[in-house]
Amino acid sequence: MKLQDPLPVRVLTKNIRYATNNPFEGEERWTERRPYLTKELLFNTLNCQESFICLQEVLHNQIEDIWSDLNAAEEWAYIGVGRDDGDKAGEYSPIFYRTSVWVLEKWDTVWLSRTPSKPSKDWDAGSIRILTIGVFTHRATKRKVVAMNTHLDDASSRSRLESAKIILSQIKEAHDYKGLPVFLGGDFNSEPGEEAYLEVTGDSSPMADLKLLVPASRQYGDSNTFSGFTEATRRKRIDFIFLGHPTEQGGPGSTWSPTGYAVLPNRFEDGVYNSDHEVVVGDMELV
Repeated sequence: MKLQDPLPVRVLTKNIRYATNNPFEGEERWTERRPYLTKELLFNTLNCQESFICLQEVLHNQIEDIWSDLNAAEEWAYIGVGRDDGDKAGEYSPIFYRTSVWVLEKWDTVWLSRTPSKPSKDWDAGSIRILTIGVFTHRATKRKVVAMNTHLDDASSRSRLESAKIILSQIKEAHDYKGLPVFLGGDFNSEPGEEAYLEVTGDSSPMADLKLLVPASRQYGDSNTFSGFTEATRRKRIDFIFLGHPTEQGGPGSTWSPTGYAVLPNRFEDGVYNSDHEVVVGDMELV
């Protein structure tokens, strides 16, 4: 039986900053930030048709704007719902993909609470939080991927920890019953060494931080991913791409071979920040 060639996949994750009527110091309104942000997404997915885009803090009007701008070039679709009602209210954590490349097999939203099937919050969370999950099949090679995207709570450490546990239970279910490669993108509001990061990357977890899997010679850009809108803001690394089922773990089916990692600037020469977060770009191959 002839082995398939490696399949390059690119994953972007970015907190776009919700459209507010009360911008922070240094923050432009969404109408000003929009072209900077959507062009960033378009350019960084231009040369990899198998790209996925994970976004956070996306209000309904923003998801419509981004979808429109992406489809000015090619046919993209997305999965995800507003977290407040499971429809259009509140922030989305969507996953965008090209319909000519990937077939969506199924998708779901999991609320990160004690009642994960309906809009809800627990553990002193400041906001309702969700996990978006999609199972995709590559049209040309029939390889499957599980894509996940989330945005953990900024107010409650307990919520971040318990949410990470729920996410891991979803990931382990995918591994145990399907043997599929998984990626998880998102804003974790947790730095390396803090609760959610340690849970996701712990000894009992099948996940690993992509940055730590890629040699320094194949990395580019900043270390921190949160910038705020001013130079005075304390920068933090809180946005991540995690890979499950990396090559060295073995097992059935395709596995990941990490090939690149970057954190790209979000401030332009005219002083505009396209968001208070930088985009994290991960390159990998299905082997």
